Formats: sequence, C-alpha cells, structure tokens
Amino acid sequence: MEKLPILTGEKVVLRPITDADTDNIVRWRNTPSVRDNFIFRQTFTPEMHRNWLKTKVATGEVVQYIIVDKAADMAVGSVYYRDVDHTFNSAEYGIFIGEESARGKGFGTETACLFTDFGFTALHLHRISLRVLAENTPARRSYAAAGFVEEGTFRDMVRLDGVYRDVVFMAKIAQ
Repeated sequence: MEKLPILTGEKVVLRPITDADTDNIVRWRNTPSVRDNFIFRQTFTPEMHRNWLKTKVATGEVVQYIIVDKAADMAVGSVYYRDVDHTFNSAEYGIFIGEESARGKGFGTETACLFTDFGFTALHLHRISLRVLAENTPARRSYAAAGFVEEGTFRDMVRLDGVYRDVVFMAKIAQ
C-alpha cells in the first residue's frame, strides 16, 4: 500500500503516524496508566520510537495510526497492527488512549471498529487478533463491543512487577 488513507469516524480521525508524533508517543507510553497495561514495560525513549518507525512501520511490518479527538482536534492515542502477515492475511491489533482526559468516551471502541474495517477491506486481513491482560476489564469490554471474541486465557503467561498475570486472547475474523 503506497499511501495510507485518513480514516474518519463520528468521534475520531485516524491518521498515519509520523516522526512528529514521537514526543506524544514517548510521553504516553511512559505514563503509568498506559505502561501498566502493556506487557512491554521498559522505559520508552525517542530513539526506541524512531527505530520502531524505521524498522517496523517503514517496512510495512507495522501499520500505525494516531487517534485524534475530532471535536478537540487533539491527538489522544495510537492504534496499530503489528506482525502484519500477508501470507496468512493476519495481524495483531494494539491500541492505547494516552490522554487521560480522553478515556471512557468511546474513542477506543470507535477506533477499533474503524481500524478493523480498514484492516479487512484495505489491508485484506482475514484474522485480527490481540492480547490483553485479563484484569484490564475496560479494554476487554471495548474490544468485545467492537466485535472481538475471546478465544482463550493463558494463565500466568507473563510475570509483571513480580506477579504472574493471565493474558486473554481475542480475535475478529473478516465476514
């Protein structure tokens, strides 16, 4: 895909990520309320993000967008597909709402609907999967509202902050 489109919903606009988004991404990823819902919890640096852009986004292995609050015209988070596999037409979905003030407003659910539709139609994906910490109930509800189905729980799959945590796997299949 040469140029990625801008995706517009009722509440959000999704636009392809650029290097200019680095400061926001680094700030968001290092915010405890975001970081604590990720399995990867290492301090995120501008260099790490730029390397991600160069080695993953630029190669098409990752398709990443910025979530913009349409009414406020303000970037509030990010959504992406990682491990995009054109042999099996699959990818792993990830999202975070980085701005605390933007949480609980339905941006995540609308983004999931818009971005999975884009994944199925424009990227020709058949299966979009995700992993979520079992205790992240708001995210699980949002994913379910966007059409993701729980496929299983891997008990004690990760050890975070000295505690084993369950990871729930969910997926959405093209209709």
